[in-house]
Amino acid sequence: MKVAIVHDWLVVNGGAEKVLRSLIDVFDGDVFALIDVLNATDRGSILKGGRAGTTFLQRLPGIRRHYRYFLPLFPTAIESLDLSAYDLVISSSYAVAKGVRTRSGQTHICYIHTPMRYAWDLEETYLQDHGMGSGIKRWVAKQLLDRLRSWDLGTNKGVDHFIANSRNVAARVKKHYGRHADVLLPPVDTEQFALYEGPRDHFVTVSRLVPYKRVDRMIDAFRQMPEETLLVCGDGPERERLSQDLPSNVVILGHVPQDELVDHLQRAHALIAAAEEDLGITPLESLSCGTPVIALAKGGYLETVTDGRTGVLFKEPTVEALVGAVQRFRAGRDAFVPEQLRASALPYDKRRFAEQVKHIVDRIHGAQN
Repeated sequence: MKVAIVHDWLVVNGGAEKVLRSLIDVFDGDVFALIDVLNATDRGSILKGGRAGTTFLQRLPGIRRHYRYFLPLFPTAIESLDLSAYDLVISSSYAVAKGVRTRSGQTHICYIHTPMRYAWDLEETYLQDHGMGSGIKRWVAKQLLDRLRSWDLGTNKGVDHFIANSRNVAARVKKHYGRHADVLLPPVDTEQFALYEGPRDHFVTVSRLVPYKRVDRMIDAFRQMPEETLLVCGDGPERERLSQDLPSNVVILGHVPQDELVDHLQRAHALIAAAEEDLGITPLESLSCGTPVIALAKGGYLETVTDGRTGVLFKEPTVEALVGAVQRFRAGRDAFVPEQLRASALPYDKRRFAEQVKHIVDRIHGAQN
């Protein structure tokens, strides 16, 4: 059986790319994406040193840094991939990968990280964060997003079965697409994110530096807590702005290699997450290290963090709420036992993910043929 695995784009090594690597390990398929501009380290980690088949976008000037500006071309690009030689197509989709064209007789199973956020649930946030809150830019952007929604909805007929990364996303698949989705949370490398019971000396957040992640509010919260230290692991277009007037107890590290990320998580008092996420794999990786999580009580974090047992939840992504959550965590920190935190992450080990995803795919593909 020939298998094609289709991803949206290969730019950085994030949570979706960890799922992609697991899919490659399980199904040994050929990988395709809109673009592939991974560095050598991430290429080895995700693609085992190989390269993905790409679209015409790969050849456009400036695509590496400015690929998001080519959003209007994404549907045409993903539909241009020729996968006619494959028996099984598995898409790993948070934008347009599920819109890949398939032929009669092929099985298409979509592991969906989210229905396209900016086309469905976060349109207004997307417009505001990208400076298109009013005027002609807003009008043009809304026309584009309307077309994307229509296209996205129309591609559902090409998907035989959905697997959602959380109950949260499965509910949105039902709401927007009218389709059922099996739920299978992403894989956690519990061997690499190993239990740590030593001294801890900082708080940490792991985040792409974009507006909706609310890293600016974390920085302002720690400005009010000079006795605490916050390490920010991640890079993105907001880095220059966030680095201005940075308090001395906050350090922006940029993109860090995986081994350094593990070390920062292991030695942290807690991981802090302030965005409304579809799921978020980093909290599970943190728990696997025996490190509790301070998270926004919305979206996927409600499925991975239990207030008072594996972390602290706060209701709104405000500076005041963040300060209060850190203080509440400090007051009750002795209740968080590293071994118990790790035990809560073990059901999501990558080996169990491999077994479960193979079972679902075999069941659906077998029923189709």
